[in-house]
Amino acid sequence: MCGTCGCDQTARTAQTVNDISRLSPPRTEQRRLQVEINLMAQNDHWAALNRKRLDKAQCLALNLMSSPGSGKTTLLEKTLQALPGSFPVAVIEGDQQTEQDAERIRAAGAPAVQINTGKGCHLEAQRVSQALDQLLPAAPHLLFIENVGNLVCPAGFDLGEQRRVLLLSVTEGDDKPLKYPDIFARADLVLFTKTDLLPYVDFNRDRCLEFARRIRPGLPALSVSATRGDGLTEWLEWLGQPG
Repeated sequence: MCGTCGCDQTARTAQTVNDISRLSPPRTEQRRLQVEINLMAQNDHWAALNRKRLDKAQCLALNLMSSPGSGKTTLLEKTLQALPGSFPVAVIEGDQQTEQDAERIRAAGAPAVQINTGKGCHLEAQRVSQALDQLLPAAPHLLFIENVGNLVCPAGFDLGEQRRVLLLSVTEGDDKPLKYPDIFARADLVLFTKTDLLPYVDFNRDRCLEFARRIRPGLPALSVSATRGDGLTEWLEWLGQPG
């Protein structure tokens, strides 16, 4: 969370942390913990409101989480192309800077709102609520939330989504579940991406999945190559399953 990783949610939070640092060590830790608790409670409040809005709109929201470069945006582009035109989809894009990913999504035919977090390393529920103000009037049936690339902080912040999808590229180590257990513990699906590169990298899918299921028994998993189209049918079928 922010008090641990160092990213600032607001200028007020940053000033509070600076004020805390001038206190005596025991009191510093106590105050820092209270700030983190308050921040998380505020986020959970907004997440609950988001979930109610999404349920009322009959919109399924998926939080896509991964390291940078795992292929989230490319997968979304291919998904948008494969979904029927009568199926309304919207996307919230999270990045520290630029509108590049939102522009790619709009070019693929879906409305998108870009959230730039600055130095922040994850999306927050209140910012997602502001994006919903722009997207829900169009009555999407499916909402993708592409989180900031990070395997740590996004795991701890509920955005109001109904499902969490964790993308893991085969170009990453197959020991990632053991190194970043929290994000695997809270995932509803693991997508192994860039599988067309398997002949060229040292990645054991079965070993990685076994590690992941130590953390979350029975965790579903699919393998996809967005550039080649492998696994997209299974991915679309999973999207159509009831939550």
